[in-house]
Amino acid sequence: MTAPVHHITHPLIQHKLTLMRQKDRSTNSFRRLLNEISMLMAYEVTRDMPTQMIEIETPLETMMAPVIDGKKTVFVSIMRAGAGFLDGMLNVVPGARIGHVGLYRDPKTLVAVEYYFKMPADMHERDAIVLDPMLATGNSAVAAVDRLKETRPKSIRFVCLLAAPEGLAHFRSAHPDVPVYTAAIDRQLDEHGYIVPGLGDAGDRLFGTK
Repeated sequence: MTAPVHHITHPLIQHKLTLMRQKDRSTNSFRRLLNEISMLMAYEVTRDMPTQMIEIETPLETMMAPVIDGKKTVFVSIMRAGAGFLDGMLNVVPGARIGHVGLYRDPKTLVAVEYYFKMPADMHERDAIVLDPMLATGNSAVAAVDRLKETRPKSIRFVCLLAAPEGLAHFRSAHPDVPVYTAAIDRQLDEHGYIVPGLGDAGDRLFGTK
């Protein structure tokens, strides 16, 4: 069965995304908005995260209450733009482990080239949440999840801010078992592989580079 695409339409997320899309938005403001959106999206992505019961003392009595085992969650950041997503997610699940996948897009072929890969140990016990603001051609996302699956994590989810229909189709054909969470599905890719209307290059806008 093909995993679902979760289009997160919460008004707060959509409002902040609109502000991020504006071309005259400062680097500082763009970074802050991405941090806020990633915190809000974390609530949706972790909605069905498993909990365990522990015994605690309230001011009045002892009780059994649920907690999330954050150490079993791994946020996998696709470098470099994934870093902007990571901070907000960690604010919500501070106990999570972190993995990194370093990929760059060949400007001529648009193929993803790997230069770094580092994951926590015992991935078979962990739920992986892959973070990348843009799902454009889908090449980087597919390559990242290809490598991640070699570590055999317990589960994988992919989270992005924007998706293009072409990238979504490519990713789902390669990894139909991986659910996708996105705040927007834009119109299309342009001839350079950028999402339109989009918000430009997320990495450049996040780090103030060109």
